[in-house]
Amino acid sequence: MYLLQTGPPDHRQRALAAVLYAAEPGSDPLSGDTAALTGGAALALLGIREATYTPADVLIRAPRRLAGAPEVRPFPTARWPRTITVCGIPSTRPVRAAADFAARTDQPADQIRSVLARVVQSGWCHPHDLHTELRASRLLTRPAIRAAAAELLAGVRSVAEAQARDTLSATDLPTPLWNARLHTPDGTFLASPDAYWPDEGVALEIDSAEYHYTRDSWHATLRRRLRLESHGILVVSATPSMIRDTPDEVIAALRTFLTLATTRPTPPTALARGHQQLLLPL
Repeated sequence: MYLLQTGPPDHRQRALAAVLYAAEPGSDPLSGDTAALTGGAALALLGIREATYTPADVLIRAPRRLAGAPEVRPFPTARWPRTITVCGIPSTRPVRAAADFAARTDQPADQIRSVLARVVQSGWCHPHDLHTELRASRLLTRPAIRAAAAELLAGVRSVAEAQARDTLSATDLPTPLWNARLHTPDGTFLASPDAYWPDEGVALEIDSAEYHYTRDSWHATLRRRLRLESHGILVVSATPSMIRDTPDEVIAALRTFLTLATTRPTPPTALARGHQQLLLPL
């Protein structure tokens, strides 16, 4: 196997080399029948930048065994998945790749949270399907993975939201909806705040500087807040660092707004269509 270029191979080329290495001799290496990219390497091809993609995890069919290499980790499996082609490389579907990443990574809990949340947030799989895959892989016995799955079922879609959920869960404040879709009475989409208390008409927006580098991004955030406020919704804005470093200030602001909401003469004119607080079966 040769690379006809100057300079080091890129991620796609490394991933392709890993699959070619792991495919069964005599088979079509790109068929997805004997070798399939999975884990962080597969997720990285889909644009999940939080996923670590080296060494590349490649599934092979059990009971076949194959020695690993510095940049390739072959994993025999008796539960062969449906495969797809990503950038010309046979790969597991995102839901299986996410579960395999969680199973094999040595990253800290927040990194696992971040990757699983990004897979769902990017639309690559539904949280219920991810939960089913994690259960089939017997991963829900691991506290960090079980917690991440519970957060996703509740509607949480980022580490910052997960930290906010942890903070709110330790208080006596009512439980909000996470990433509920709010609509006007005529059905027009309004916004999707990070956390929303429908009975009180209070929203929590967690605004990361990462997404406000440009003037257009900042204006879009302000316009979203104006839309919420124009329909009677009280908005508390905070950054992830505020949630992490000064949670008492955020909680105090939320408590004040939730109390004020009960005395307002006019209720908010918005309807929530959001995630329910679902149970998490084993």
